[in-house]
Amino acid sequence: MRVVLAPDSFKGTLPARDVASAIAEGWRSIRPDDDLTLLPLADGGEGTLEVIAACHDDARWCTADVLGPDDRVVSAVWLLLADGTAVVELARGSGLPLMRRLDAVKAHTVGFGQLLAAALRHPDVVRVTATVGGSASTDGGAGALSALGAGFLDAGGRPLARGGGALNRLSVIDTTALRSPPAGGVDVLVDVAAPLLGPRGAAAEFAPQKGASQDQVDILERALHRFSDIVGGDPTEPGSGAAGGAAFGLRTLWSARLVPGAAELGELVRLADHVASAELVVTGEGRLDAQSLQGKVVGHVVQTASVAGRPVWACVGQVRGPVPAGLDSWWALEEIAGSATDAMANPRRWLRDAGRAMASSVRSTR
Repeated sequence: MRVVLAPDSFKGTLPARDVASAIAEGWRSIRPDDDLTLLPLADGGEGTLEVIAACHDDARWCTADVLGPDDRVVSAVWLLLADGTAVVELARGSGLPLMRRLDAVKAHTVGFGQLLAAALRHPDVVRVTATVGGSASTDGGAGALSALGAGFLDAGGRPLARGGGALNRLSVIDTTALRSPPAGGVDVLVDVAAPLLGPRGAAAEFAPQKGASQDQVDILERALHRFSDIVGGDPTEPGSGAAGGAAFGLRTLWSARLVPGAAELGELVRLADHVASAELVVTGEGRLDAQSLQGKVVGHVVQTASVAGRPVWACVGQVRGPVPAGLDSWWALEEIAGSATDAMANPRRWLRDAGRAMASSVRSTR
């Protein structure tokens, strides 16, 4: 039997390649003769650099120290491809796991902007691919753009404090010193199709995951409205709400193009070809919920498998809410382990167990 294992990373726990490998180990202990293709994926969020690097033997890793989302310095990396593309992952400099304590109002994207600036200083860089999933903040990308030279000023001409909440006092955006994008342009890989504003936007939909109370969600929503009113642009564009609105900021002030990340990376690894030659596709992520089909890896795999008429199973850390349509079966580590805490404490063990359970399920139906 030919099986494609195409999971995303389990955010903050294991990279996608380790998820795929652990599932495969468990599967092979039950069905050693099956033909397994391990195809770790990403959608622009955590782990995207590893997926891209695995497809480019000549990729070079570059390092920079940047200001993390809670003002602590972090050592981060970006990727330089042979064709002059710099791949910069927001999560490396401004990601949620970098927060010592969640602070949805004050967290910022300055470190992401510093990574972009470091890439621009490299003499070989001619274009940028920015991957923007996994952010800790909801600042519309103001932090990143300030690191690139833009000024975000209040009515008295004073620079705003860092963080999305401060945008409520925004009066003027000074782009005089803003670094120009590279000659080859900027692509932003987004992991959601959300707009900037409204009930499915950056603040309402995603800020609670970053620690925001309802009052703080309201503060951030008003801040993004003010930011949008002053900067212009199209806050309804799908994907503009990605990374707390950082996609919108880069789109509007840096002429970036928004690109669905899961589809882009799926094309890079030839997902459709692998799925077409398989009998079963297994995908997965840390948390399966209503957002899983909205620009995420699971959604793209389900869509690709549907076109090819292949069944899709999912191995996930936990399930929250109704299981999204399109999955033929699913296994959750928190159920196998007995709790989310135990599942996260030893994910490889429970992924191997999930692999065994899935393979046994195949055996019992044949």
